Amino acid sequence: MIEFQKVSKVYNGSVVAVSDFSLVVPSHRTVVLVGSSGSGKTTLVRMVNRMVEPTSGKVLIDGEDVAGKDAVALRRSIGYVMQQGGLLPHRTVIDNVATVPILNGTPKKQARFQALGLLERVGLDPSLAQRYPAELSGGQQQRVGVARALASDPNILLMDEPFGAVDPIVRRELQDELLRLQSELGKTILFVTHDTDEAFRLADHVVVLKEHSIIAQQGTPQEILAHPADEFVRTFVGADRAERQLTIADVEGRRVALDGDGRPVGVLP
Repeated sequence: MIEFQKVSKVYNGSVVAVSDFSLVVPSHRTVVLVGSSGSGKTTLVRMVNRMVEPTSGKVLIDGEDVAGKDAVALRRSIGYVMQQGGLLPHRTVIDNVATVPILNGTPKKQARFQALGLLERVGLDPSLAQRYPAELSGGQQQRVGVARALASDPNILLMDEPFGAVDPIVRRELQDELLRLQSELGKTILFVTHDTDEAFRLADHVVVLKEHSIIAQQGTPQEILAHPADEFVRTFVGADRAERQLTIADVEGRRVALDGDGRPVGVLP
């Protein structure tokens, strides 16, 4: 479990990134922070692994203040996936994935063998193991990033706009992969995005943020879409967009879902 207790972050004494933010991220669930640029999403995620230190307040993992933990050991115990993958360009795919286990004391041969299994787990052909990041597509790089984050078998995954730099088709495939992995592994995931559709698709619990990480609303995707807390949330999640307004039509004995413009979006069983 991750808990934010009234955390704030102020840069240069006057620039407020996060103001008095509190939230509990339950174990084995996916919580998605969604908000526009400048809402402090990335700052919050980086507080968990101490890449950013709060100006005030506490971040706890399983009841322990992360401020009391060794920062390097803490980061090695948490999976972290960022936009563009963050891979080491001078290392092969297999050595990128094996990096943290080796640093934690796993013999190199064993770490590399486990890395091959992780590549398969995230949907990559092990034949890519000897390539370098520059030889991979954007989607492949992101899959390697996920494999690397899983390599030390962490309880927590931090995912900061991990699919934001790939095209829509690859993004959908990566979302599918994450949903599959989470159903198998049951990690505690804190995920950041500016895309409400992505948030609604991946999250057990969505937190909609305003500027300075003020919580505008939180709840399940269904709750937020059905009952936006105010006009800000309604507009941000697009509750009134045509594609959100569905009706049902009978077409030759089949029930077809139509959006607000009458376009078919699916068939009901």
